Amino acid sequence: MPDTSFLSWPFFEPRHRELARALDAWAGPALAAVDHHDVDASCRHLVRSLGEGGWLRHAIAPLDVRTLCLSRETLARHDPLADFAFAMQGLGAGPISLFGSADLQAKYLPRVAAGSAIAAFALSEPDAGSDVMAMRTTATRAADGSWRLDGEKTWISNGGIADFYVVFARWPEGGERSFVALVVDAGNPGLEVASRIDTVAPHPLAHLRFTNCQVPATALVGEAGKGMRAALGTLDVFRSTVGAAALGMARRALDESVAFMQARQVFGQPLATFQLTQARLAGMATDVDTSALLVYRAAWTRDTTGARVTREAAMAKWQATEAAQRTIDSAVQLHGARGVQVGGIVERLYRDIRALRIYEGTSEVQQLVIAGQLLPGPDPSR
Repeated sequence: MPDTSFLSWPFFEPRHRELARALDAWAGPALAAVDHHDVDASCRHLVRSLGEGGWLRHAIAPLDVRTLCLSRETLARHDPLADFAFAMQGLGAGPISLFGSADLQAKYLPRVAAGSAIAAFALSEPDAGSDVMAMRTTATRAADGSWRLDGEKTWISNGGIADFYVVFARWPEGGERSFVALVVDAGNPGLEVASRIDTVAPHPLAHLRFTNCQVPATALVGEAGKGMRAALGTLDVFRSTVGAAALGMARRALDESVAFMQARQVFGQPLATFQLTQARLAGMATDVDTSALLVYRAAWTRDTTGARVTREAAMAKWQATEAAQRTIDSAVQLHGARGVQVGGIVERLYRDIRALRIYEGTSEVQQLVIAGQLLPGPDPSR
């Protein structure tokens, strides 16, 4: 039985507690039989199921970060791929939710919420990952206001299965630090899924190529020239939720370890009676609660003040993902040979957690962001 005592913390309102309990009750039976062998089909199924269950309405405007975090933590504890499906709907549609026109919101957000359209966020490039300002994809504006995209994007989640992509590009005509965000439908001529990318924890990932890709003026998200504001503003909201997903995986690893330590007999007694085992479990539990405090502080601050939470979100993401890696590694160690058996719960968690320390800003970048908030002068992460 997972620990739900954190729901009594003052970060939450009754609606948050009810959502967490309702989603947990739904996720048990709904996610138990998901087949992960065909990851594309699994993600499509999960998006439809989450939409039909009404959960994806929480991934679009108006965004409540505590709700996003509770949803991601709960789903990640049950099935990290379900968390991925939920999170990418939110992140992919995030620029539209936060900066899109009423027409763009009306065109895309209802379908995202229903699970009938899959969203994607296309920011990273082969030579512009952590340093997003180094992107080379360009947008050229025509006299009629339409746009032409040329360039490449990589490590794009939902790449190959998305129905639309929010693409960020440099706009040279607008100045040296001028960018735009454009919504590009998957069937748009000039957009090519150049290759798919396989990772240790399978997810739909792709390398995209844009060649003379024409998109209408109405595809612009926010203001021309302020595309980086849309990118970083979206990441500022969703970065805390990455920590929440890591937290959910860590809670599952802790729960599995406690149960196994109580049941497993060694030298005539349960493993749970050994002090070394107890010390390991204590460290795991403390890491879990420390992460939860930082994640939900960041979410509460964003929801209640409306201000950017750059420092708080970076702390939450860094602490929670690094702590989850430690916790899950400890779970593997405590399970012994069973911990590395392919298909086991902690073995799957071990593969799933690793990417969270990298995407949406590596742990090293989070440290630069935090330092940039503390030190006077320009932020070294920018």
